[in-house]
Amino acid sequence: MNATPPDSAPSAPAVLPDPALNRNDFRTIVELVDPGVRVLDLGCGDGTLLKLLQKHKGALGYGVEHDPNRIMDCIEKGLSVFQGNLDEGLRDFEDQSFDYVILNLTLPEVHKPDFVLNEMLRVGKKAVVCFPNFAQWHIRLRLLFLGRMPVDPIIPHQWFDTPNIHHLTVCDFEEFCGRRNLVIHRRGFFRTLAGGRVQESMLFPNWSASFALYVLGHNA
Repeated sequence: MNATPPDSAPSAPAVLPDPALNRNDFRTIVELVDPGVRVLDLGCGDGTLLKLLQKHKGALGYGVEHDPNRIMDCIEKGLSVFQGNLDEGLRDFEDQSFDYVILNLTLPEVHKPDFVLNEMLRVGKKAVVCFPNFAQWHIRLRLLFLGRMPVDPIIPHQWFDTPNIHHLTVCDFEEFCGRRNLVIHRRGFFRTLAGGRVQESMLFPNWSASFALYVLGHNA
């Protein structure tokens, strides 16, 4: 696989003085993104992450969201958001028109992840993908000893109302990237601690990480 070594991973982010940054995935992405870049946030929800990127990094950001109610939340935050279904592509955006295209905790929800990732790398120079790791040890033990699906801050839904249709792990995603000739520019693995703190988890990440973050590109 064409990948940079693990020591190129983003370091565990420091807590910034903004309550919204208490969410580990938001804080990690805000620390990662360079200042003043053009960002497209896919499945942007209520626009919290996009607003953080504008506020803390001066990013010129746009979002794509399917839910009309969440789009209204974004508009109230003063954000530019397009309504769209990610599985139908990003035809409204030109090739390489963004520095970063972000897919945060949404990859398990799309029907065509391969197609969505290709579209991300068509319109963006780099793709930032963050997803929960369904192979973390406490998920494995919950299934082994309790026989029940996990519910935690990273995977907060019950089995009957979860939007996740593709449950993936760190190993699954690494294999996926290798088979599709995607370059991994950076990778980071993090676990959640008591009090909402986040810690880098590079040792046996498929076992220890709560969520994984990858920065992807195409081969030249």
